[in-house]
Amino acid sequence: MKFIRQLAIIMTISFLAELLEILLPLPVTASIYGLVLMLVALVTKLVPLEKVERAADFLVELLPILFVPSTVSIIANVEALQEMLLPLVVICLVTTVLILAVTGRTAQGIIHLEEKRGASGKCEPPSLSEHGV
Repeated sequence: MKFIRQLAIIMTISFLAELLEILLPLPVTASIYGLVLMLVALVTKLVPLEKVERAADFLVELLPILFVPSTVSIIANVEALQEMLLPLVVICLVTTVLILAVTGRTAQGIIHLEEKRGASGKCEPPSLSEHGV
């Protein structure tokens, strides 16, 4: 019963996201609205993590299966994609490098801020052992 309740919370947020996509005249997909709604709900503790964690883990485990239809579609239309192969490869490589660089710089910035806070004595960053790592 607990699992169904957790799934119902996730589906309710997904439904609200679909409504937002219909009601708001913005070029934003329902999936983005859903991610933002879930983030806000979790950060504000409106929805505690333990109220959705098990169902969310289950859905994440199913995620690879959801990519099968897309992959089959790509394989079925490989002739049409051959014309765009070079631009697609370039776009994929450039965006991957950019994402890696931005993520690395962001992580370095956060680590630097945590070290600065730790040195000033204001706030000790949590140790990894507290989180079971």
